[in-house]
Amino acid sequence: MSKIRYIIRFEYLGLNFYGSQKQADKRTVQGTIEKTLRTLIKDEINIIPSGRTDAKVSAKAQCAHFDIEGKIENINKFLYSINSILPNDVKIFELKEVKPDFHAQKDAKYKHYRYTILNNHVASVFSNCSLFYPYHKLNTERINKSLSYLVGHHDFSSFKSKSDNPYNDCIIYYAKACEETKNNKGNMQNFIFIDIIGNRFLYNMVRTIIGELILIERNNLKVETMKELLQLKDRTKAANVAPAEPLCLEFVGYDDVENYIQKIIKEGK
Repeated sequence: MSKIRYIIRFEYLGLNFYGSQKQADKRTVQGTIEKTLRTLIKDEINIIPSGRTDAKVSAKAQCAHFDIEGKIENINKFLYSINSILPNDVKIFELKEVKPDFHAQKDAKYKHYRYTILNNHVASVFSNCSLFYPYHKLNTERINKSLSYLVGHHDFSSFKSKSDNPYNDCIIYYAKACEETKNNKGNMQNFIFIDIIGNRFLYNMVRTIIGELILIERNNLKVETMKELLQLKDRTKAANVAPAEPLCLEFVGYDDVENYIQKIIKEGK
């Protein structure tokens, strides 16, 4: 019997994991899902994720594919069964059959990351997944000007921590910051969301970009500092790495990125 390939979309709370990629003797997202699939299917299942996320980074719509013998006849029943076994901090919400040559990593056209900042004078006990920044009110107009220098096809060596990834270049399709104020029973909380969409991301790249944005704002540096850092292609000049907990992989796309960006703009997200 020939094997059938399936794609899954899943979410996870990164706080409790040592990253998404499988590691020996450590709790990871990939390891947890594979163990659960093997328990349910009674076969040696290996998933191929669209990419990896660092320890404590979360995801709302990560993707992976896997092959199994035979067809899954009842998708809803399968999802119910596997999610009843999975722990509460990782859940699979979509499963569908794909072509045999589909590849979750190689076929991905873009990834969307969001970084959340709570820009208040007082922290919140419910803000484990946001950066508490009480120093002064961040200027989103200046942040967006800094981010604008990153859009396009560039060498991001200045923002890449050491890794075995041979690539230094990426295409950033979209990079914007927006503010949202939430009234939580009279407790006004000012959030800043920084969204970055690119064809791929280097190790610690997004967190380094955020770290430099905070540095520029905290010290009231000129917004062109970001452009200068990019052009230097020198990691030692951009050594500020923001915490991992506020970073979330929002979506992995296999369709046209422009349609996705227009949808985000229209929905105001």
